[in-house]
Parts: sequence; structure tokens; C-alpha cells
Amino acid sequence: MKKILILLVVGLFLFPASSCVVHFGHKPPQGVVVVKTRPAHYKIVKVKGKRYYHWNNNHYQRVRGGYILVRF
Repeated sequence: MKKILILLVVGLFLFPASSCVVHFGHKPPQGVVVVKTRPAHYKIVKVKGKRYYHWNNNHYQRVRGGYILVRF
């Protein structure tokens, strides 16, 4: 009975602590240039269900800070 009570008390203190994880947004890898604004003449292209922006013979993907160049 004493073991069950100790496990119950320890479980009550450890369980809520695991749910307090802070998640940060993804950053583009180092060395990747982020284009802040897209030009006026762009086209939206879907490849395998994902949305890409096409201009200047390049494909770009939308990220939090702008657009990054994607190579297929």
C-alpha cells in the first residue's frame, strides 16, 4: 500500500511537468537566403500537394520570414 501511495504522489508531480515544453518555430538552415517579398509576376505551382511560388525560373517556398529557394 505504501509503494502504491508513493508511486501515485510521484506520478502526480512528474506528469504535469512533461507537458510544459516550449516549442519554437522552425528557422531556415544557415546559409539560406530568405527573400522578404515576392515580385509582382509570380505563379503558384503545386508539386505533390505542396504549394510553391515560381518566378525567375526558380521555385520558392513560403516560410515565416519570407520565401526560400527550393531545388527539385
